[in-house]
Amino acid sequence: MKAFKILFILLTFGTSAIAQFGLTPAQRDSINKLTEADYNNMLGQLSINRSQVRRGPSGNPKDANAANSSEEKVNKYTLPDPLVLKNGKKVKSVNEWNQLRRPEIVADFENEIYGKLPANIPNVKWQVISVKDTMVGNQAIKEKLLKGIVDNSDHTAIKVEINLLIATPANSKESVPVVLEFGFIKNPFSPGPVKAIGLGSAGEPTWQEQVITKGWGYAIIEPSSIQADNGAGLTRGIIGLVNKGNNRKPNDWGALRAWAWGASRAIDYFETDKDIDAKRVAIEGLSRYGKAAVVAMAFEPRISLGFIGSSGAGGVKILRRVFGEQVENLAGSGEYHWFSGSFIKYTSLFTPDDLPVDAHQLVALCAPRPIFISAGSPQVEGNWIDAKGMFIGAAQAGSVYRLFGKTDLGTTEFPPLGTPLIDGEIAYRQHAGGHSTGPNWSTWIAWASKYWGN
Repeated sequence: MKAFKILFILLTFGTSAIAQFGLTPAQRDSINKLTEADYNNMLGQLSINRSQVRRGPSGNPKDANAANSSEEKVNKYTLPDPLVLKNGKKVKSVNEWNQLRRPEIVADFENEIYGKLPANIPNVKWQVISVKDTMVGNQAIKEKLLKGIVDNSDHTAIKVEINLLIATPANSKESVPVVLEFGFIKNPFSPGPVKAIGLGSAGEPTWQEQVITKGWGYAIIEPSSIQADNGAGLTRGIIGLVNKGNNRKPNDWGALRAWAWGASRAIDYFETDKDIDAKRVAIEGLSRYGKAAVVAMAFEPRISLGFIGSSGAGGVKILRRVFGEQVENLAGSGEYHWFSGSFIKYTSLFTPDDLPVDAHQLVALCAPRPIFISAGSPQVEGNWIDAKGMFIGAAQAGSVYRLFGKTDLGTTEFPPLGTPLIDGEIAYRQHAGGHSTGPNWSTWIAWASKYWGN
């Protein structure tokens, strides 16, 4: 029974959650062997020796191999121009962007970083498990719990059921906008809810209360019910189901695109629900789920607004910039499962400077839709996520937004802590708190109201 519980935790929540459930280092090491085996399998497919893989820096500033946290030590780099085609010609119109340049950038992200969606992803059938009138704080809501049952008739050994919670104002007489968060609905080992990602800061209502007070709705989708957050789970979940339990190929999708695919399936359901205005859906996530949120927005045109929290490297931080987390961390054995196997090449055979794309182009794929980049204080959150690197990723996408006639950040100078850059379709604010979107929720809601009304 103990072994089953350990495996369940691993495949559901990922290795980062193991310590939360009191597992010993020996148990953790035993479970990690599954991930190591999958990682080594991918190295073999890429003809890369383990000795060729460069080690990433440490997130502990006291380690000898600590990640750079000094602006004076940041390297010089050149970013690809998002408005220059591979043949060297400049993009001069929205039509040229949509027909020529955007597909080039999408292909580069799919081939080199996030992987491609397979052609044979099975359908999802949504089932409403329960509907009840309840409260969030002092706000009355209608709460629905759903499961997205993925068709596994081609491989019945793997079952995928996507967990989704939806809440809308109880007394609303019309469909409402919805903020879709990558997060947790409940803890399977406790009758109470887990602490939700993105709670409001001390003294403020939770983000859920703030959204409902505004007259909007919210939804929470559990990424772990789509795809496990570890390499050991790659032969299960939606990726494993499509591959019928076999290992990935180098260009196959990773967990970030799998989670983003799950968000798209939630939007499919929203389009059938009279309580939801499916033309006004925002995506929100923090940390690794911030990475998933911007990936989802970049590839899913039905998402109308973004709230991208502390996404760091692999999200909106410039990958070429040597500050905080690096490509060598992302494509190492602890995080490679978020990406395609091909991404590992940039820790061994190539360097991040060889990447054909960078994070500013991921933000550019969201154009012309409004996107808000959130970060915390370096004194509280730390420098791992690289708040300035994320600012640069947002600022350097401005040329594409301007092509659409939209307003960019309005500056390329990194602003002081707490300064809201919220006049345009690209927005940025570094709050004074820690690893949370909480202190930025009220700012985001005010900014989003310009586009959603109310």
